[in-house]
Parts: sequence; structure tokens; C-alpha cells
Amino acid sequence: MPTKTPAEKRAKPRITVRLSSPRGFCAGVERAIKTVEETLSLYGAPVYVRHEIVHNAHVVARLSAMGAVFVESVAEAPTDRPIVFSAHGAPQSAHADAAQRKMVKIDATCPLVLKVHTQARRHVAAGRRVLLIGHANHPEVIGTMGQAPDGEILLVQTIQDAKDITIPDDRPLAYVTQTTLSVDDTAGIISALKNRFPDIAGPAKEDICYATSNRQDAVKASAPGTDLFVVIGSPTSSNSVRLVETAKAAGAKHAMLVEDAEQFDWDMIDGISTIGLSAGASAPESLVEDFLTALASEHTLDIKTIETARENVVFNTPLRLAS
Repeated sequence: MPTKTPAEKRAKPRITVRLSSPRGFCAGVERAIKTVEETLSLYGAPVYVRHEIVHNAHVVARLSAMGAVFVESVAEAPTDRPIVFSAHGAPQSAHADAAQRKMVKIDATCPLVLKVHTQARRHVAAGRRVLLIGHANHPEVIGTMGQAPDGEILLVQTIQDAKDITIPDDRPLAYVTQTTLSVDDTAGIISALKNRFPDIAGPAKEDICYATSNRQDAVKASAPGTDLFVVIGSPTSSNSVRLVETAKAAGAKHAMLVEDAEQFDWDMIDGISTIGLSAGASAPESLVEDFLTALASEHTLDIKTIETARENVVFNTPLRLAS
């Protein structure tokens, strides 16, 4: 067999990468991660965190190595160490438990989630029953439902739920939503609720956070015509799962969620000419870079960034740390 020339050895199949922007970390996630880092710096290790600070195994592993200990209940943490509440928010009972145990409590809940909590409490205080649009068992939904006594907030997951839900009395109604939902799916549920309950009260501005909306818009612009669309993110990350659904609905031939380059089946690239790429709001940009590096090792990349918005939102860390 003739020896390949250097040029022939370097020849790689060409692939177009449609890179969605914005993607990856949002301001709420950055704030939550920084809160744990600052708590460790201020109090030393270990620092206890109720639930994963954000839904990403790489972030959790790094913070664990620094001395963060992740628990699912306040009772699992010793009273003499700080406890940080995750970006997803927590029910009022968890905050009460920490206060009753006289623990140092630091709240890293995303400010946009806190806004929904405040809305829900105000509606209940005004005598309204609240319908929460969201996904059962997601920590954000658990936290929001825990802002009021049992039965005051009812969960609506689908359009069919909106049509079928039984309201136990004739009190006025209001709705709030989980912040990481599909914009399009949520619009359909809200429409169904308004059709059935014309007087239902809602937020002046949608509860779905700017970062979730922006990332979905970028995927909608990037996905049409792609052979494969890859979203970097955790399967427990609601906003990441929604991005996969958005890519499929927008016209990607195939869309999938992977945690990182090592978890990706690289045989799927064979014969593909155009790939789309984004990352959920809790996925570090380093995971996107790792994926592109692995892809570039076997392909010549033609990267086209599809930018639909520019984000400059910054949330300060809790006052206890900022002071």
C-alpha cells in the first residue's frame, strides 16, 4: 500500500456545526455555584447543600471535591455547619427546619424562582387557589407547591390536565409556572386554562425565565436542516430536556441529550454533514468545548454561530456573603 503524503494524512471529512447562542450557564446558575464557592471560602469545609446546587454532575463533582456535601433534607446536615439551598428553591418547611435547628442558612434559590414563590404566596393570601403549571417531582415544583398549605396549589402538567382538573370550590383562581418549561407547550396549557376559566389571574410577565426562553429561541433558529442536534446537559435538567424537544419540533432530523463528550456515541457522526449544538442552562461551557475538540479530532469543522440574543444579566450572591 502506498504511503500517504502529509496532506493526505491530515485530510478529514468536513462537517458543519450550527452552534446555538446563547447556551449554557444562566445568571441564576452562576449565582448558585458562586454562592457555594463563597460559603466554602467563608466557613471552610464541609458546607452542606440541600439537593444538587444545579442539575449537572460535573459541577456537583467539582464542588464536592472542594468540600460541599449534598443532602436531600435539612435533617441530614449537622447543626454546626452552614446549609445552602439550591437554585431550584425549597418549600417553606425546609427553611423552617433550618431555622428551628438554628443553622446558618444561605439561600441560593434563583431570583426568578423566588419571584414565582412570591406570586404564589400573594395569590393564596388574597384568597385565590393557585394552579401551578409544571412537572411533578421536579425540585422547583416541590419548592413552589411548598409555599402554601397542602391543597392551596394544584399541579397542571398538560393541556388535558387543564381541561380535566377538578377545582374543589368556587374560589377565584390564579396560575404560575415552573421557570424551565417549553415556551410553546406552556402557552398551550395557559390557553386551555383561560378558555375554561376566563377570570383566572396570571403573572404580568410570563414566569418562564429569560434564559430558558433565549436558549429555546436559539435552538429553534439553529435546528432546521440539521442531521443531528446535540444538547449538552443532564437528564435531570428540565431546561436541557426541553431543548431536545425544541430541536425536534424545529426540524432537526434527530436530537439527543448527552452529559458530555465521553457519553456520546461518535459512530452517530458517520455520514452526517450538519450538526447542531447547544447546552442547557446548568451545563458549563467547558463541556461544549470538549465536545467540539473531540469532533475536531476526526473532522474539519465549519462552525456557524447562530445568535438570537445577548445576555448581560447578573445576579448578586446572597447578602450574607456580599456584605
